[in-house]
Amino acid sequence: MSVSARPLSLVKPLLLLLLLATLTSGCKGQTTATKMETTKQNPLLCDPESGVCEMPVAAAPAVAAATPAVQRVKIIYYTDPICSSCWGIEPQLRRLKLEYGPALDIEYRMGGLLPDWSYNSGGISKPADVAHHWDEVSQYYDMPIDGDVWLEDPLASSYPPSIAFKAAQLQDPAKALLFLREMRELVFLRKKNIAKWEHLTTAATAAGLNVAQLKADFDGPAKTLFEQDLALGRQLGVRGFPTLYFVDAAGGREVVYGSKPYATFEAAVLKLNPAATKSPYGKTWQALFSKYATLTAREFAELSGTPRAESEKVLNELAAAGTLEKLMTKNGALWQLQPR
Repeated sequence: MSVSARPLSLVKPLLLLLLLATLTSGCKGQTTATKMETTKQNPLLCDPESGVCEMPVAAAPAVAAATPAVQRVKIIYYTDPICSSCWGIEPQLRRLKLEYGPALDIEYRMGGLLPDWSYNSGGISKPADVAHHWDEVSQYYDMPIDGDVWLEDPLASSYPPSIAFKAAQLQDPAKALLFLREMRELVFLRKKNIAKWEHLTTAATAAGLNVAQLKADFDGPAKTLFEQDLALGRQLGVRGFPTLYFVDAAGGREVVYGSKPYATFEAAVLKLNPAATKSPYGKTWQALFSKYATLTAREFAELSGTPRAESEKVLNELAAAGTLEKLMTKNGALWQLQPR
């Protein structure tokens, strides 16, 4: 069973070190419980400047410290399959894994960005209101996002794909991450409602998961695991996505809240583990596409070191030569190796 699949009662003591006060690093506008009684922030109204998809929650109480027992830097990553800001940090997160992977232990948790459409604030009260917002943040993050899914086949909730992710973790943690990427590509680029089982099946098949087992776990223990993620998130004071908690063996902690430049993520690792060294990795297009099945121009620039102004040209030339296949959307493209 994956780390994320453990019962809440077995969560490592180090999690109790994470106080809500740490969230002040990288976030703005802390909201009191009293204010939240009268003001709600629509979770899909992500703030490009802070890089956060924020939820309306009351402040969590501080929790007692305990002695941690980990060897590497632990990253507890709270995310959601339809969080546009989380899609926005894919380039940075992929690079972090390539450069510091051996020094990291990353634990994915689901935060439940959109329970339903009971929110009515910030100019977003119905699915159609999200369409223009997604188009705007696509340009801001320089990652392709087509908001028309909210006009053509809108999601009623992000809970189904979140529960499906927990089911995938039970089956295979590595394939679960591929599954999450597939779901995001379906909703952000292909305009598919990933709350529907037919599209979850498509993503699961592409990730190499056993679909029958996924459905059984989806209908069984995965819901409980998702509820445990939500409960832990409330305990830690998670109020938006992405939220990444960095924790070391000595109890040191850093929080990266929202979409930030790569240097911010790297600095958090090095502050907790100054001895961490970068792992060399291949930066040619061949090496990168052998590691990742799909890349955006922003991702290719981040991982290869190619200037962003040139990265799309390189990828387009490879597509024109028949080496890569290009999926074009109204707000950008995705490239993958041509099937043999």
